[in-house]
Amino acid sequence: MLNHKSILITGGTGSLGKALTKTILKRWPNVKRLVIFSRDEQKHYQMGQEFPATIYPAMRYLIGDVRDLDRLKRAFNGIDFVIHTAAMKHVDIAEYNPDECVKTNVGGAENVIKAAIGSSIEKVIAISTDKACAPINLYGATKLTSDKLFIAANNIKGTQEIKFSVVRYGNVMGSNGSVMPFFIKKRKDGVLPITNPDMTRFNISLQAGVEMVLYAIENAWGGELFIPKIPSYRILDVAEAIGPDCEHKVIGIKPGEKIHEEMITRSDSFSTYDLGKYYVILPQVTNWHRNEWIKTFNAVMVQPGFHYSSGENTEWETVENLRKLIKEHIDPNFKV
Repeated sequence: MLNHKSILITGGTGSLGKALTKTILKRWPNVKRLVIFSRDEQKHYQMGQEFPATIYPAMRYLIGDVRDLDRLKRAFNGIDFVIHTAAMKHVDIAEYNPDECVKTNVGGAENVIKAAIGSSIEKVIAISTDKACAPINLYGATKLTSDKLFIAANNIKGTQEIKFSVVRYGNVMGSNGSVMPFFIKKRKDGVLPITNPDMTRFNISLQAGVEMVLYAIENAWGGELFIPKIPSYRILDVAEAIGPDCEHKVIGIKPGEKIHEEMITRSDSFSTYDLGKYYVILPQVTNWHRNEWIKTFNAVMVQPGFHYSSGENTEWETVENLRKLIKEHIDPNFKV
């Protein structure tokens, strides 16, 4: 699929960008170019040590910011696929720095779309978040806006053969700033800070996120919002899995946090289809035939009023399974 193709990953020095890079280089050794676009010079240096261009000749490392439209246009030259992961993602930081969050998450999305239209790019896959569903914080609101912009971009592309789609999933296990590495670090103090004892979250591994992005690259028709079927965890089960002997100190939720996350609202149900492994929310208007899409993917519309919430999930991580996942995906030396 990606041999002899050129791929650019915005925010490519982040956790997902590095995981995508590792997978792409392994599966498609004849990839033409793999461009890492990021504003973080230090992370570029570190990633260059892990994936040096001398060993992986397809690798390119471009310093750049999605806020800079001219730089994006130059970076997109000759690119076939764009994976847009760049974002400000910390809820509390976004609440304190709202203008910066809007500039990156909304303005950056607009710039990616503008740079992509008129280029040779075949598909743009934008990464979303469960916090974009019925948002109560600025980060979620900016990502919902970003999702809407990418989906609507299919209506303004004219005759250009380019497709824009979105991938939305929950907390990535072990990603920068996520709760599990934080708890592993804090357990040596004997106290784990719990925001709210009732809190739940969706859980997805980094590799599962990679597979979903690659699925979208291969199968997107343009305008879909892909959502995985994944388990939830209870924050108290995570605490038990990591620090069973630790004290729990309830500190209260951070500004803009939810008790439970949602990825499909009841209002979304009227446009949501079940593909087996994934759900897909379709836009109200598509530039392709919906019945043909349904037949191609054997898609089944969900029941009216269906919603997908971490607090009402049908699949849950157990304490024991969480320990196995931590050892597999975060820390191979993890011991209780």
